[in-house]
Amino acid sequence: MTETSDTPPTAGQEQEQGPRRSRLQLLMRYLPLVAPVLLWVVPGWVLLHAGQRWPLPVAAAGTALFVLGLVAMPVAMARGHGRRQQDAAAVVGDTLLGGIWVLFTWSVLLGALLRPALAAGGVGDSQDRARLVTWAVLGVSAVLLAWGFAEARRVPRVRRVEVPLERLGSGLDGTRVVLITDTHYGPLDRARWSARVCETVNTLEADLVCHTGDIADGTADRRRAQATPLGTVKASRGRVYVTGNHEYYSEAQGWVDLMDELGWEPLRNRHLVLEGGGDSLVVAGVDDVTAESSGLEGHGAHLAGALSGADPDHPVLLLAHQPKFVDRAAAHGIDLQLSGHTHGGQIWPFHYLVRLDQPAVAGLSRHGARTHLYTSRGTGFWGPPFRVFAPSEITLLVLRSTRAASSGG
Repeated sequence: MTETSDTPPTAGQEQEQGPRRSRLQLLMRYLPLVAPVLLWVVPGWVLLHAGQRWPLPVAAAGTALFVLGLVAMPVAMARGHGRRQQDAAAVVGDTLLGGIWVLFTWSVLLGALLRPALAAGGVGDSQDRARLVTWAVLGVSAVLLAWGFAEARRVPRVRRVEVPLERLGSGLDGTRVVLITDTHYGPLDRARWSARVCETVNTLEADLVCHTGDIADGTADRRRAQATPLGTVKASRGRVYVTGNHEYYSEAQGWVDLMDELGWEPLRNRHLVLEGGGDSLVVAGVDDVTAESSGLEGHGAHLAGALSGADPDHPVLLLAHQPKFVDRAAAHGIDLQLSGHTHGGQIWPFHYLVRLDQPAVAGLSRHGARTHLYTSRGTGFWGPPFRVFAPSEITLLVLRSTRAASSGG
């Protein structure tokens, strides 16, 4: 057993702890600067300077390209996503970011795995093996980026999921809920894509359509043309929306007002009730958890407020942008939470990093005594126009009553 003490640290201990805290603070401060350097330096070294012995013009030209990328990417990202909001620069910066992430990933993997495998198989000399690794990395990356671009730009496939809810009455068994989220209308004009997504949603004969935030990157006035097709979405019981974190980078109230104008009902810490066959379902929504630090008056995630006045015996469907809100949902006995935010990682293997911040990356999971969480991989994409091993989705959730099942209904 470890003993604890309330004795204040000595001067020597304070001196020891001080440098430790300073080093940690220094690391966190400079990580955003170090990460881009690693993203460009590692693949540059693996492809050009790890024993390939390319002719001098090849090595020099390749090195110059990596240096140019290292300089151009942060400059373009700053111009595109900073104060200037230049869409063309954002497209360049985002594309470079996605491309170098894929190149970095496969440089590390194939550099670590393929070279020893070739050596064990007696393939060529060290130079031959190094060059084979280079061509393999370039080939795999090119294929994945081309495929990932097509995946990001296509209309998402429909994913059908049945969700059993213990408290759902048999009168609402089979309720069809369509979830779209993280549309991220942005620098690449996707007005036609948006219209086709809405057409697909309308084929699903939804009772309820939900959008769980991150509509766009940019203000409502700037992205209005891309968002307008959302007004054509049809649902027999209603269309509901909650804010995501990206709304709070881009005048969130403007997006709330636009969705209201388009016929969607913003569930800002409140609820509505769906009824059918003598049974009821509470549909509640909360602002994104980042709303509290946004400085916008009246914005914040307040689950108690969202459930105020609701019958505690009725099942609750909760819309919350980020999966990590499920801790609060489970504590309140919510039956089903719908979320987005993660994009399923968007570009493999980024989902491992997402998992450090969120309790789920994609799909249906169980939390607490009765709370289900469904995390969508998102309908659109953020930033880099690629999706690699993380396809987008339009989700059709069919709610099932376990009461109906047990009675043979």
